Amino acid sequence: MIPPDTLPVIKFRRVGLSYPGPPAVHALQPCDLLIGRGEFVTVVGPSGSGKSTLLNVAGLLDAPTRGAFLLDGIDTAVIGEAQRAALRSERIGFVFQAFHLLPHRSAQENVELAMLYQRVPRRQRRTRAATVLDRVGLAHRAQALPTQLSGGERQRVAIARALVGEPSLLLCDEPTGNLDSTTAASILDLLDQLHQDGMTIVVITHDPQVASRGQRTISIRDGVLHDPLPHKALA
Repeated sequence: MIPPDTLPVIKFRRVGLSYPGPPAVHALQPCDLLIGRGEFVTVVGPSGSGKSTLLNVAGLLDAPTRGAFLLDGIDTAVIGEAQRAALRSERIGFVFQAFHLLPHRSAQENVELAMLYQRVPRRQRRTRAATVLDRVGLAHRAQALPTQLSGGERQRVAIARALVGEPSLLLCDEPTGNLDSTTAASILDLLDQLHQDGMTIVVITHDPQVASRGQRTISIRDGVLHDPLPHKALA
């Protein structure tokens, strides 16, 4: 048996996603993809290229219409929707361009809410939220509302919320898209630090400077994935 910590976090085997027509739309052409534990991978492509489709499939938000997707060695095609939702909650953290914070809840409360579905006891939720906010440099702003935070601080709260469940994969969709260049650089520095701490990170971006932060960059165009890494390297 292969030890869990040596399994790829993401393994696509001829994974594709099509929407029925007419005419049918092939949003993601059948592809192979391996992302190893602790990698920092960026995904680039023009608007409408299939970047969001790739993220939705990797994040278990959409099920592929062909192929096999293994997350941490678990075949996601043979489990039910409730199990998929649990797997998504336990193993994947999401960071979006628009932050998606509840405006009338404090930074700490926004982070705590991410643990409700995991049924973490209230006292433990408080402790874990405080710890992860400190990790992203926002311990001093834990009680502030999102409207009292800068864009960079709101994105740090969103990252803390994504991390609090201790996922094995962090998926970021244009995480710097709403930020000025200086603030964006600070968020990318934070992602670099998380990567150095061992987090597996995938960042969807259209910005070449953001893409350059990754260990490797995958491109996608017209639903066709181009990966510079030979798949046998992580097989």
